[in-house]
Amino acid sequence: MIDTAGLRIMRAISEQGSFTAAANSLGYTQPAISQMVRRLEGRIGTPLVQRQGRTVRLTQAGEVLARHAVTVLGMMDAAEQELSAIAGLAKGRVRLAAFPSSSAALVPQALGSLRAEHPGIEITLLEAEPPEALAALRGGRCDLAVAFSYSGADVGRGVDDLHGLEIRDLFTDEMVIAMPEGHPSAGQDRVAMKELQESPWIAGCARCRGHLMDLGHQAGFAPRVEFETEDYVAVLGLVSAGMGVALVPRMVLRHIRHEGVVTRPLATPSHRTIHAVSTQDLLRVPAVGSALGALVAAAAELAETHDVELATE
Repeated sequence: MIDTAGLRIMRAISEQGSFTAAANSLGYTQPAISQMVRRLEGRIGTPLVQRQGRTVRLTQAGEVLARHAVTVLGMMDAAEQELSAIAGLAKGRVRLAAFPSSSAALVPQALGSLRAEHPGIEITLLEAEPPEALAALRGGRCDLAVAFSYSGADVGRGVDDLHGLEIRDLFTDEMVIAMPEGHPSAGQDRVAMKELQESPWIAGCARCRGHLMDLGHQAGFAPRVEFETEDYVAVLGLVSAGMGVALVPRMVLRHIRHEGVVTRPLATPSHRTIHAVSTQDLLRVPAVGSALGALVAAAAELAETHDVELATE
């Protein structure tokens, strides 16, 4: 009753919200989409959509079909990739989703190595914070995600759902305090969070702000976040301009520097762990498995040349 074309159409309607938008995303005409949905409803024997003006809403049956379409089509894509990669990885595809600061060193090094060893593999990169990257992995929009978690909380905290996912810890990276040269604590070897309770803060993604708030709470205060940006170049620029202090991964400082900024470790060290996340099925695809291997090798090299600690199994 159900074929792959029908599954792709139901997934597109679910994601796009109208026949016209679904048709555009799949390269069909709107009447063709409408006709194919009617045929599918006839074969199944129940309505799949409710038409509401120019938009459509899935019925309960339509929602079930769209939900299963993600899994089925993802498995079919994985099968096609594995088949095309049999001949010595001459072909294949790897879609990587990674958080922005990993692009400073880890990701370019890994992808450069992968491309040099397997030039026939098609490589794409989506920049996304961990919750969005894991959602892309579950939604079939990427094959491998690079995520991070802070000490005291695993990568599955909050909105992250790790059921059915495979996690490989790559390395740990120390978080340090970035402050203006003239800050009262700039002359110390290590800085206690309590000493920064009067300082304004510059924070980034929701996970980073959450970690900052946790550290402040442990020190007995709530950090006053006055500026928010996920761009560490902007973070260090704001620090240099005297606008506040910030928590910054040590790895980033190897590639981004700014005059007038002093960095100091915390008196009570704080770290984040970098993870590679995929699924058991996807990791059996040779191109994806090779990409994971390239990330592991890049992490090992970073551990030798940067102030990061290789994760232990």
